[in-house]
Amino acid sequence: MKFATELEQGRLIKRYKRFFADISCADGSVVTAHCPNTGSMKNCMTEGAQVWFTRNDDPKRKLKATWEVVQTPHDRLACVNTNRANALIEEALQAGIIKELAGFERLRREVSYGEENSRADFCLEFGAQQVFVEVKSVTLGFADTSVAAFPDAVTTRGTKHLRELTQLALAGQRAVLLYCVNLTGITAVRAAKEIDPDYAAALVTAQRAGVEVLAYGVDIDPAKQCIRVQHPLDFCAN
Repeated sequence: MKFATELEQGRLIKRYKRFFADISCADGSVVTAHCPNTGSMKNCMTEGAQVWFTRNDDPKRKLKATWEVVQTPHDRLACVNTNRANALIEEALQAGIIKELAGFERLRREVSYGEENSRADFCLEFGAQQVFVEVKSVTLGFADTSVAAFPDAVTTRGTKHLRELTQLALAGQRAVLLYCVNLTGITAVRAAKEIDPDYAAALVTAQRAGVEVLAYGVDIDPAKQCIRVQHPLDFCAN
């Protein structure tokens, strides 16, 4: 995926009120960017970290910049714009990169399902069979391991999705949880039970019910203005 507008470099001054980030630009100016990430962004940012952002001149937007990528304290690159995950996965699905889900005849987005009024990120149709896919963006990494973790904050929504997927699997429907690991230098993913034990427990239950868990890593190249899903990763069950 190519960024629609040019990535610009800067240095992070601070993130605040969750959705705001002040960035110092090369020319000495300071831009306040939208931070499209509801998580804690744990281990993703430090004061002075190199960041990349895009600009948007839409008059309806209050903030004209969006924080996209950061160099983490562990010298990895992370795409912190969680809105990118679904687009990246859709691009990979259409290209056949995600082998476990290749060969579908139709792809639908934001499909309602379940008893708790959820919306699956994707519903893939293989003839008469439907496969429901939930996508999660992963950016939590650690200094001493190449295993990333999800979530980086308590996620009641994520736990709800696991309950819904579990019910689908128990009913004989194919259900998939797909981790889009938007962090370079990673070989595997695990549940962050030290952050959200309820989510981790729900994931164990989901797997036992037959929910498939997949993980794919990305390549992030600010110089080429692109990011793409590139390779499968291992999932470490708790």
